[in-house]
Amino acid sequence: MAAGTCIEKKPGGLEFFERWLSLWVVLCIGAGILLGRGAPGLAASLDGMSISSGGAPVISVPIAVCLFFMIYPIMVKIDFREVLKAGRNVKPVGLTLFVNWMVKPFTMLGISLLFLGILFRGLIGADAMDLVRMPAGLDLPVGAVHGIGTVVLENGVKMLQIPLWRSYMAGCILLGIAPCTAMVLVWGFLAKGNDGHTLVMVAINSLTMLFLYGPLGGFLLGVGRLPVPWQALLLSIGIYVALPLLAGYVSRETIIRTKGGEWFEEKFLHLLTPVTITALLATLVLLFSFKGDQILAKPLTILWIAVPLFIQTSLIFLLGYRLARKLGLSYEDAAPSAMIGASNHFEVAIATAVMLFGLKSGAALATVVGVLIEVPVMLMLVRVCLRTRSWFPGEDGDGPEPALKTA
Repeated sequence: MAAGTCIEKKPGGLEFFERWLSLWVVLCIGAGILLGRGAPGLAASLDGMSISSGGAPVISVPIAVCLFFMIYPIMVKIDFREVLKAGRNVKPVGLTLFVNWMVKPFTMLGISLLFLGILFRGLIGADAMDLVRMPAGLDLPVGAVHGIGTVVLENGVKMLQIPLWRSYMAGCILLGIAPCTAMVLVWGFLAKGNDGHTLVMVAINSLTMLFLYGPLGGFLLGVGRLPVPWQALLLSIGIYVALPLLAGYVSRETIIRTKGGEWFEEKFLHLLTPVTITALLATLVLLFSFKGDQILAKPLTILWIAVPLFIQTSLIFLLGYRLARKLGLSYEDAAPSAMIGASNHFEVAIATAVMLFGLKSGAALATVVGVLIEVPVMLMLVRVCLRTRSWFPGEDGDGPEPALKTA
């Protein structure tokens, strides 16, 4: 592994789980849908356990617990002294920022407009309309026109009526401007990338989102200045990233100081081996138990929205991966650099869609579809990375066969 990598990944560590991970994913998706249908009360109760901001559920407590156990085993293995070295590597940092903020938002706009506004518009319903919240601070009379919408009265509340396909597109845009700052640590780890670089980019993207998410979203949505969900951003970054980061650092330093490095490597880390994947699978069960009813109720609608999201994710990954190769990056830096751009911070996107457009809006549904395809698509890209390690300097491809196999 290239210098600067903070974790030594020994072959076979997660082999039992990784070998048939695709099968476990399918089984967990099915289990989640069955749980949601068979025990809707339980699923609703779990889904209702959340921390809200601005009237919108921002942090799902069960999901937050699962994400903590997904990310903590990665954080605790990182030698944080090496993180500073990873941060000095300008090429991968510059590449990730370029793809995330100068390319990805605009390709998402173009792809969603092409598919939802042109190719799939008739399938969605050319005249189908959606009711969304009035923009904050706006009080127009019924019948007034605002942008692409018309003010209507729905159950005594003024709402903005807009084309349904545009509402779906708004949700896609909110996903496109929210680079992942949590689960990408898992994808980079499974792809055997440089976790120090991934952690540095998580920190940089978290800070960048605070400044660019609102203005860029407002520009792309074309509905005026998008309110920055400061509380949602800070809460999600704090709970999904900072908490496991702090826990990993403190426990690593404490254990090494009291038990020694050898005990930490051979005993403690061994106990954590299956935790990340187990938590990932538990997250899938929960997500699909929460949202399975929407999949079953509108399967074709889910498909129409999923197509542009899938194309966008694959395109951004391939662009980042190819540029990383042209820049001469090592595989350990190239894999997480490409995945940070490809994956999305769906928690923030969902919260923002609910805050801006409403819980039952097409925009909110589109962000939920982002959740549904995130894990299967990113696992596919992990497989692509593992299969193409020989493309990069210092990777001869003669090492052990990657454990991640399609069932």
